[in-house]
Amino acid sequence: MTKKIDIIVWSKQGCSYCEEVKTYFHAERIAYKTVDVTHNDAFRDILESKYGVRYVPVIEIGSSENGVYKAVTEIGLEHLKAALADRVPSHN
Repeated sequence: MTKKIDIIVWSKQGCSYCEEVKTYFHAERIAYKTVDVTHNDAFRDILESKYGVRYVPVIEIGSSENGVYKAVTEIGLEHLKAALADRVPSHN
């Protein structure tokens, strides 16, 4: 049985790295949810307490069923692709 994977993209308006991540997910037909931190320092506070960063994009990959997520905090698609390699069922 395949476990359902949830993806959350923490992003802000005007962030080219955030758009790159979203474009990748659209091209690969991978569903995701977005948390927009634009004008919302409380969301940045959450990122800082969870992962020690205040910048975006941060991509959380995990399960809402058990609340366990792994975060990709490094900038660049290569980091995202590596994190997804063994977590997301084939989407081709």
